[in-house]
Amino acid sequence: MPVVPYRPDCLLDGHAIQSFLTDCYQRCIQDSQPKIASLGLPLALLDPLKVLAQVVSPDERHFYLENSGQGRATLAFGTALYHASEGKDRFRQAQKFVEAWSRPTVLHKLQTFSQPNSRFFCNFTFFDHSQNADSPFPAASVFLPKWQVTRLHQSCTLTANLLITPDTSLEDLTQQVLRRVAQIEQVVHLKSSYELRRAVVLDPTSSTTRPFKQAVSRALAQIAQSHLHKIVLAHAVDITAPHPFNLSQSLGRLRHSHPDCYTFSISNGQGVNFIGASPERLLSIRHNTLITDALAGSAPRGRAEAEDQTLAENLLANPKERDEHQFVVQFLVRQLAALGLRPSYRTVPELLRLANIQHLHTPIRAMLPPHTSPLRLVEALHPTPAVAGVPTEAACQQIRHHEAFDRALYAAPLGWIDDRGNSEFIVGIRSALVQGKQARLYAGAGIVAGSDPERELAEIQLKLRALSEALV
Repeated sequence: MPVVPYRPDCLLDGHAIQSFLTDCYQRCIQDSQPKIASLGLPLALLDPLKVLAQVVSPDERHFYLENSGQGRATLAFGTALYHASEGKDRFRQAQKFVEAWSRPTVLHKLQTFSQPNSRFFCNFTFFDHSQNADSPFPAASVFLPKWQVTRLHQSCTLTANLLITPDTSLEDLTQQVLRRVAQIEQVVHLKSSYELRRAVVLDPTSSTTRPFKQAVSRALAQIAQSHLHKIVLAHAVDITAPHPFNLSQSLGRLRHSHPDCYTFSISNGQGVNFIGASPERLLSIRHNTLITDALAGSAPRGRAEAEDQTLAENLLANPKERDEHQFVVQFLVRQLAALGLRPSYRTVPELLRLANIQHLHTPIRAMLPPHTSPLRLVEALHPTPAVAGVPTEAACQQIRHHEAFDRALYAAPLGWIDDRGNSEFIVGIRSALVQGKQARLYAGAGIVAGSDPERELAEIQLKLRALSEALV
């Protein structure tokens, strides 16, 4: 990928930026092809969530992803490029779009203190076709943001991805970059106001639970009578608040309450946001090393240390929970092996302990050949038995039969791909679809032989309560 060098002490020099943009513009004219000029600029240390609250407009598409325990946060907003598709070929179409705009003849970089890290942000619905014609999110959505704020531990950067066409005014674009840097850095001086106490609490567990328990009973009968070994059934609860939900407040509380999870928010740019705090990573790729997580089998946390330890030991020894977890491990290993990879993992699961719940957890690693398509791996791994069932196709058919709502982005892959082959995708669980005063909360439970409808309902309600407390 060609790089035009500039001195780091000229980072915010408008002449240096405009000179780089002029070079991209000349290549645009020469090749008769639009270009993306990518600039990486240092920022003062700041909170990307404050940028979301203070800078991003509600009618702008955005993608926010943070794992505060790892010291990583990214906010992408504005749209330089966008792709949407439907159907079984959606992952391949998305990958073609990313590859087309990552070629050396299209994407150019301004070399500053470090290479700009341009990321394409992706979200896919659980099913390849929506059940509702007015679904707020397409089956596949990919965008290259115009602005990307990234925080890694004690450093922050701004990546600007600027579309260059024959009609582009380079002077206007340069001033736009300088104004945006100044606007973002102003939030450094603003106080955070993520209230951790709530005046109003909407209890999602007070809604009718009969349909869910009936669905679990029907699923158990199918498991006993057919080749279906497991099915993950979700429950959706609609709540209405007295006032519109405050997105940044809700995300701040989720981040505070679930520091070991991935706090996320995805906006379609039309007032609809999908937010949550997911414990489940679908995959992470860095320097050609893949990590994916088998996360299935759960128990609540104890109120005291002794109770917590007893619950953990019971979870590790529970045959039903171990079997459910093993379904996921076997699926992930089989899918990776089918792609010619050699996965490695421990045969005994460990515990992933979160604020209000603990899970059986098995990390799985594999080395990747160069130029491996991240979206090919996402396609192979979605949906896992942790969010669908075993066998997968039969379970997905039954999910649509038992669930009266559209999953949309619930339990689906959400993440990013950069132009160096790195990638990170999570699974959109412990989540809610928010629009104005309305919110739809989602939570699911794995049903296998021996599952008890009342116990599965209790697990669902535990997840829903934690989510609703963060929202309101």
